Amino acid sequence: MSNLDATTVAVYGLVAVLPVAGLWAVKTLNQKNPVPAVIGSEGWIASLKAARYFIEEPMKVVQQGYDEYKDGVFRIPRRWRWDYIVSGTQRIKEVGSAPSDVLSFIEGAGEVIQARYTMGAELMEHPYHTITVRTSLTRNLGRLFPEVKDEIECGFEDVLGLPDDDWKLVPVLPAIMKVVARTSNRLFVGLPLCRNDAYLNLNVINTMEIVQRGQQLDSWPDFLKPLVAPFIVTRQKRLREMMGFLGGIIQERIAKEDTLGPNYEGRPNDLISWLLELAGPEGRHPEPIIARIMSVNMAAIHTSSMALTHAIFDLTTYPEYLEPMREEAESVVRAEGWTKSALSSMHKIDSFIRETQRMRGNGPVTMARKVIHPDGFMFSDGVKVPRGSFIYVSARPVHYDPNLHKDPEVFNGFRYSQIREEKVDHHTVEEGIFNSHMVTTSMEHLVFGHGKHACPGRFFAATELKAMLAHILINYDIKAEVPGVRPPNLERGMVSAPNATAGIFIRKRQL
Repeated sequence: MSNLDATTVAVYGLVAVLPVAGLWAVKTLNQKNPVPAVIGSEGWIASLKAARYFIEEPMKVVQQGYDEYKDGVFRIPRRWRWDYIVSGTQRIKEVGSAPSDVLSFIEGAGEVIQARYTMGAELMEHPYHTITVRTSLTRNLGRLFPEVKDEIECGFEDVLGLPDDDWKLVPVLPAIMKVVARTSNRLFVGLPLCRNDAYLNLNVINTMEIVQRGQQLDSWPDFLKPLVAPFIVTRQKRLREMMGFLGGIIQERIAKEDTLGPNYEGRPNDLISWLLELAGPEGRHPEPIIARIMSVNMAAIHTSSMALTHAIFDLTTYPEYLEPMREEAESVVRAEGWTKSALSSMHKIDSFIRETQRMRGNGPVTMARKVIHPDGFMFSDGVKVPRGSFIYVSARPVHYDPNLHKDPEVFNGFRYSQIREEKVDHHTVEEGIFNSHMVTTSMEHLVFGHGKHACPGRFFAATELKAMLAHILINYDIKAEVPGVRPPNLERGMVSAPNATAGIFIRKRQL
């Protein structure tokens, strides 16, 4: 059968089952449920309209639910199902501590990007790469920090390409994605590949495609996704392309370990080696290792690039924070040098990024979980969520709750460093440091989630982000493209992201 015939058959097949999908939506959205719906509870047509409204105004919908059902559970309509959103200390604890055979973190985290299709089912079923990030990557950050710093310096110089003393308008997100990709891959695959433009571009493209194609696939009901996914996702194509860069390297590593043992002299201390340690006999060949490198790259590039872009937009919108943070960075570097431990002394920079995360965050909700137990999931007060449903925790409303944060609508870049100083003054320094640190999760600060499945890569992300922002402060002058105007975020459904095309003016620092 020709490709055209195959495509035609697939299209006709989809057309044939669309009425079934419609009936399925009617059945799902019309089901009686004791959990209150914020919008769209008057029937399936109203629910479908409400689902569209949620995509367009996600923050308003979640805020409305938070205001009406604080410390409770409410539903929001999606195209083909209801999602459940919770808030309140007790419910967050219960979601965060639930057993993995009841609430699945892996399935929940992969839902927005449809990871089972965009990244591969095998990664969902055997996610040992997340263990590698939580253990080996985190443990090696100190000894590998000189390489991180070297790549940050070279990366910004190469990507920005600045003249000696003139301002240059630079689109922030694309530039930051390139530098983050270089810096991350210095630890993932090492030199010289981490500076190969074609390899880096492939990782950036793959990252953007996973997010975009995942959102497209999410618009289909679950039972149709296996049919439409081959026409939407680009995973196999990108995997083949990545094989050209990494296949030979990984095969050589495996051969050396098989011949010389896993701790042979000169063995690179990078992500490839760490993954091989956990791969097991069936996973010791290039394709599954490459798939996991692509997955870790996607997470690193996406999250760190978004966070640093948000921070840069806030810094140029509120330039009064620039000099105090610059002075702090220079003072710490003079006293301690460029080390990972020195970053821990940059309290203002840490606070600024944490405040950016509080206000900009990564969407209206967090801590996604899928109910996978046959009996569903029951909260301690008897509220039950059926199997197959997705549970989220309110994030943006928590971060803007005036009962939890003083003047939450006001950007206060030193909010957390001031809290730390107050704790020092009251002789509770350990508590102050812990509760105000960028990587610390809590019921009031949910950017990295909370509980046993808090983001495993947050320590790497914090190291990378603080080092990059400190490097920018020490070496460059920056200002907003339009003074006092922060580029608007993109907020659509479960996704929130900084403006992808907005720029800032930047030049080499004038001393």
